[in-house]
Amino acid sequence: MSNGADEIVLAPAVYQLELLRTRKISVTELAEAHIHQIERLNPHINAFADFDAERVRAQALRMDRPDQPHGPLHGLPVTVKSSIAAAGYRCEIGSLLHKGDIPREDAVVVSRLRAAGALILGTTTCPEFLMAYETANLLHGRTGNPWDLDRSPGGSSGGESAAIAAGFSAAGLGSDSGGSVRVPAHFTGICSLKPTPGRIPGRGHLPPCVGPFSTLGAIGPMARTMPDVELMFRTLSGQDSEDPASPPLALRSPSLEELRTHAIGFFEDDGLVPVTPETHAAVRAAADALRSAGFRVEPFRLRTLEQLRKLWWVFFVQCGAMFYEPEIRGKRAQLSPIFKEFLSIAEDQSPLTARELLDAWAEMDLLRSKTLVEMKEYPVLLCPVASIPAFRHAERSWTIEGRSVDYLDAVRHTQWFNVLAAPAAVVTVSRSAEGLPIGVQIVARPFEDEIALGVAGVVDAAFGYRPPPLARGALHE
Repeated sequence: MSNGADEIVLAPAVYQLELLRTRKISVTELAEAHIHQIERLNPHINAFADFDAERVRAQALRMDRPDQPHGPLHGLPVTVKSSIAAAGYRCEIGSLLHKGDIPREDAVVVSRLRAAGALILGTTTCPEFLMAYETANLLHGRTGNPWDLDRSPGGSSGGESAAIAAGFSAAGLGSDSGGSVRVPAHFTGICSLKPTPGRIPGRGHLPPCVGPFSTLGAIGPMARTMPDVELMFRTLSGQDSEDPASPPLALRSPSLEELRTHAIGFFEDDGLVPVTPETHAAVRAAADALRSAGFRVEPFRLRTLEQLRKLWWVFFVQCGAMFYEPEIRGKRAQLSPIFKEFLSIAEDQSPLTARELLDAWAEMDLLRSKTLVEMKEYPVLLCPVASIPAFRHAERSWTIEGRSVDYLDAVRHTQWFNVLAAPAAVVTVSRSAEGLPIGVQIVARPFEDEIALGVAGVVDAAFGYRPPPLARGALHE
């Protein structure tokens, strides 16, 4: 492949679509460029749960036929996290207990991807049952970060973020109940959105987003730029009439002038757990960029953060373990070390009683209301994604400003907004001393996804995407 073709796979999705629309490149040629990138780098990164180059070529040839309809994503090479049902592709949720599982029907969002004309390359890796911020399992092994193969791309959408960052796909779908599209985006230098649950239909996600996970969980778009993330959101959102969590909301297109009417409150940490100096600097840089763009940006920190985090722990950790118990009973020998680690964290506490669960459920609604009252003056928030950039595989504690920070505390910054059911976007702003990406998080009130996308787009325009050196050929072939 030529250097020009190699560069195409790292170009924004909207640019790739323009090349296709103007017939400067065929779907087959674009697919071949992505296949080349995958075959060159995936043996080192290991981002795919299911990829077949000949299947991709067959799709591309069909799409190049003149009688094919041209949807808004026609020919765009995309990937899908292997917890979102894509008919004909392995959807094993990273578990030996689901080895070889291939759905017969698409998730609603995958059906919409196909209807829009996207070319599905394959499904991407995730930790077993999605319960980790690192991507490794007994089915497919460990997934590396394109910025440093000795580091994690995050989880649970780690395979998806690694694939997009490395130029394997132009965009894709992850899912997020505790930061699972946001932490991987931050770790790998791309963009993402955790939407308000239901704005992008969740039906067809495995496991189902039910019970407390109908509030915590959402399928979200991931890409290298915010315009690409917004394109995916606008193409795939809309009510699913069979999903009670999917609202009948029309898309909005707020102007820059309207966006500027939303005051932005920013904070560099939560006052409890430290963040790295580079993380402080990234938040300040994003705040300065927004001020330069005409926004009112002032220091502000929600008073409910720790209460939100404690509720997230109840629902994600304790209830999550309870949900999986019937499936894993008697099968623990087949579970991955990372999932066993999650279980040990959950089982370190007493099982929830019915009274405790009921009280927590009621408290979640009351606390969400209290938080939204606090956000009246600052309906947009700017804050870190995590205390640290991408960590080394299996690392579980770090020293920041002389204090020890443990695994789940280091990524608490995303968990608050799952309990709030708020849309939250991630944009890469700077680099750590080791050259690793550092992102920031832009949060809006529930159902105001377009506001989060618009403000995040302003930040993205100020800093821009930078590919990992490995993606441009730094790895010796």
